[in-house]
Amino acid sequence: MEGRVITAKMIAEFKEHLILEERSVATIQKYIRDVKAFMAYAQNSAITKETVIAYKKYLQENYAVRSVNSMLASINSFFSFFGWNDLKVKSLKLQQQVFCPEEKELTKGEYTRLCRAAVRKRNERLNLILQTICGTGIRVSELQYITVEAVEHGEAVVNCKAKTRSVFIVKELRQKLLRYAAEQNIKSGMIFATRTGKPISRTNIWREMKALCVEANVNPEKVFPHNLRHLFARVFYGIEKDIAKLADILGHSSINTTRIYIISTGTEHRQRMENMRLII
Repeated sequence: MEGRVITAKMIAEFKEHLILEERSVATIQKYIRDVKAFMAYAQNSAITKETVIAYKKYLQENYAVRSVNSMLASINSFFSFFGWNDLKVKSLKLQQQVFCPEEKELTKGEYTRLCRAAVRKRNERLNLILQTICGTGIRVSELQYITVEAVEHGEAVVNCKAKTRSVFIVKELRQKLLRYAAEQNIKSGMIFATRTGKPISRTNIWREMKALCVEANVNPEKVFPHNLRHLFARVFYGIEKDIAKLADILGHSSINTTRIYIISTGTEHRQRMENMRLII
């Protein structure tokens, strides 16, 4: 079928569809961002299968495989919504990683240095945000569920991606959060909120974390909120060795997603191979 052009009205309809499907705010924003990027690439020209394949090639040349597949999933979903199924393209094949690059993963020592740097900079809120994410494994978007009531109870009920789960808050973290809430005169509701009472944005947390890198002597490329969640996953799995339980704690629908969080670093992988002593 010829003459298919993406318009702003169509994107608005697709966004409404995602809202009705109860997708998370972050997911909706990402899908819309990806579709708009494809629309800009097409430059108001009629879209054909050749256009989409060329775009796929363009993405391959400029982005990592996981990012390419994520963007293709967004536009494929858009095509499905409008019945343009003949335009859908296959995702790239990705071999499961055996180990992760060390320059990408935050270590426990680096995390500790970041927290101490936040304390030295008199940013107790950021210090506790880092410890709350890393100590519970929650997403940044789930910080809004860390309320005074939840901390007093020792358990937060988190609603994310159409799933509800309980997140336990350990004793030491509870004490720190309640002390902070008392000092800030926060008697109820969210502990980490803006002056207008809204949840703190991912961008603001990311920016504040980056500002600690020089003081903490940590590579800025590995300093972002989600890496704290990865650190929680690796430490938990190192103790429990229960990937199914970890998937439930993290709120993952698939264990394959959880596997990405717990792959060891190259150094750890190399040491395990050395310990096998199979070379005579």
